[in-house]
Amino acid sequence: MPGSVVRVVDVYPYRESAVNPEFLLLRRAPGTQYAGQWRMVGGKIESGEAAWETAHREVTEETGHAPGRLWTLPSVNAFYEWQDDRINLIPAFAAALPGDPVLDDEHDAFAWLPAEEAAGRLAWPEQQRLLRLADQTLRAGIPPQLVVRTPPE
Repeated sequence: MPGSVVRVVDVYPYRESAVNPEFLLLRRAPGTQYAGQWRMVGGKIESGEAAWETAHREVTEETGHAPGRLWTLPSVNAFYEWQDDRINLIPAFAAALPGDPVLDDEHDAFAWLPAEEAAGRLAWPEQQRLLRLADQTLRAGIPPQLVVRTPPE
């Protein structure tokens, strides 16, 4: 029987526009894992870190901005790795951003796109599904219980 593991998070940054939300995708730079692919923000959960803390940290590191609002999507990215007989469960978040990202050495371009166009650039069906879910949730109104309330420092 396969085991399950939670090692990374996915975050779908967005900005609210006058008409429809737009989602931020970052293009991976040459020489990096997934070079040339358009991706959302994501990263590894560090020892002792909660998944929401990872999401907050990764958004800040990869965009140069702390999220204005961070919330969980009511679903996870799940996939099976046959090589390790392992089911990966990836907590998914959405994050409001106050401005354009400041690119780092991991990324060489960015784009703000409507949900369908952004989903079309993502390589994996589960990521496409979750981006669309973020869009649907934004349009319907984010349930308060999904909003991450960070404790005071």
